Amino acid sequence: MDNRPIGVMDSGLGGLTFVKEIRHQLPNESIVFLGDEARLPYGIKSSSEVREFSFQIAKYLLKFDIKMFVIACNTATAAALQFLQEQLDIPVIGVIKPGSQAATSLTKNHQVGVIATQKTIESLAYTNQIGLLDSKVKVIGLATQSLVKLVESNQMNTDYAQQIISEQLNFFADYQVDTLILGCTHFPLLANEIQSAMGPEVKLIDSGAETASVVKELLTKNDVLASQHNDNFLKLLTTGSIIQFEKVASNWLQDSKLDIAQVNLGE
Repeated sequence: MDNRPIGVMDSGLGGLTFVKEIRHQLPNESIVFLGDEARLPYGIKSSSEVREFSFQIAKYLLKFDIKMFVIACNTATAAALQFLQEQLDIPVIGVIKPGSQAATSLTKNHQVGVIATQKTIESLAYTNQIGLLDSKVKVIGLATQSLVKLVESNQMNTDYAQQIISEQLNFFADYQVDTLILGCTHFPLLANEIQSAMGPEVKLIDSGAETASVVKELLTKNDVLASQHNDNFLKLLTTGSIIQFEKVASNWLQDSKLDIAQVNLGE
């Protein structure tokens, strides 16, 4: 048993989709989450910048004596996963491999779509990972950077969001994808609009939720799950506005009494 918290990072609010799922699957675990909203979006920054930011966040979260570091950000996973695995003495988990594994197991016609940030699409991270898992699967990627803004500005479940998403995802009308990877942890907050745009027959893969299952499996295998009597906690940190963060976080996590603090990573 190990009651130390799990450290989680994201470029913004999207990683809360992972936090929600891990709280569901592992309710005894403590979590420290840091969303780097002040430097959002990561999806248009260089890989070296994203790697530097991710390392900075990891070092900050190590102050909380975390037992695992989860990169709940596809862009940061593509840019920094291997680097952080080499630098840290604790397990480091990304979101791309779990999402890829779920997609390859679910697709029936070997046509998988990926929507993600510009940087994630350019990295070909999903294309390469899925190619390793099943070379027969064709991956069709689309950069949908503007969807991140919809979440960060709390415009989920609006007619405007549906219009933007439907217009962008019309791109897939020329393909026969039967599975779509939500390759940004912000996107599950727009799952209703995305499903409506793609049609009910297309399966949506939440990379954050799939990663939560991998985390559960790893903690169980290594016998480092928190005990049932753990006085667990959830601490949320943001480099941006607490007010905006709290609006989305309290609604998504269905919790009106969240412990939220603003941090300055430059300190």
